[in-house]
Amino acid sequence: MTSSDLYPVSRLAAVQEATAKAGLDALLLTPGPDLRYVSGYDAKPLERLTCLVVPASGEAYMMVPRLELPAAQASPASRLGLEFVAWDETDDPYAIAAARLGRVGKVGLADRMWAMSSLRFREVLPEAEQVLAGSVLRELRMRKSPAEAAALREAGQAIDAVHRQVPEFLRAGRTEREVARDITEAILASGHQTVDFVIVASGPNGASPHHDVSDRVIQAGEPVVVDIGGQLHNGYCSDSTRTYSVGEPPAEFAAYYEVLRQAQEAACAAVRPGVSCESIDAAARRIIADAGYGEYFIHRTGHGIGIETHEEPYIVAGNGEPLEPGFAFSVEPGIYLPGRHGARIEDIVVCTESGGERMNNTPRELVIV
Repeated sequence: MTSSDLYPVSRLAAVQEATAKAGLDALLLTPGPDLRYVSGYDAKPLERLTCLVVPASGEAYMMVPRLELPAAQASPASRLGLEFVAWDETDDPYAIAAARLGRVGKVGLADRMWAMSSLRFREVLPEAEQVLAGSVLRELRMRKSPAEAAALREAGQAIDAVHRQVPEFLRAGRTEREVARDITEAILASGHQTVDFVIVASGPNGASPHHDVSDRVIQAGEPVVVDIGGQLHNGYCSDSTRTYSVGEPPAEFAAYYEVLRQAQEAACAAVRPGVSCESIDAAARRIIADAGYGEYFIHRTGHGIGIETHEEPYIVAGNGEPLEPGFAFSVEPGIYLPGRHGARIEDIVVCTESGGERMNNTPRELVIV
């Protein structure tokens, strides 16, 4: 799998077509996931403007600071046949971009564009309505190509390799921070380019879904939620949660963990084209609620994933969008008992023509270490 598979030349034309269809005159994509998705260029976010200008018709071009020109030309963006418009330190790149665009009525700004840049574009394009580029790009980004699915599969295998090592790191007497340090090293050793997050939540900290790490000492008989992920060299992300127990857990915990496992299994089994995003959430939530733990499942069942850990579609009540082949998202129900403990099981799933493929395949049963 090469960068040309993940960032095909044809994508730019598809983006231009979608821009025109949405009634926008141009997209303005500064460093971040939108720029990388369209061009393959993982540009540094700097105070100096880098911006891919994608008009609805006509030739796209890349504004780059002259000192960043070699990096831009060495990136996959060079295969797109773009003109690289290098600007010098005394130039006003926003004015240059505006002059080349001419009069425009509506432009899409990269969802992660800095306010500094969006306000400057407002100054130089005072008549242009600004909207989010995501309104155009979401339809493309949600539908993963076979190459993108393969990248997510690779990411899933890499983070699975880390989860297989976690039992070596967990033991009573160690702090969450010490365990997280070992996990961080393992994520990088597994082939990840970056470590995006490491959650090690022991005992009562497990009842906080987004607990990070602390100096709390892990005790015997405590459950530990481990949620980890990062980004591979190709830009695609991993994200997987498993729950462990350092010795035999409390009976109360063991009982609701089995409920959680059944709920996660049911939600994954419900994935297929045509069913709504919210129905996947409901499949997990129903089992948890029927067992009496509904009030302790306090977040959505999942989020999309690709070149961002969190992107569309979101697997949540109220999202009636039907799944399509290529949609990729997490399935991660949880049960959290405040002050006591919590549990979560998370796999990344890609919707296929006939169902769903899990990208994570480590044991989902409670692992006692």
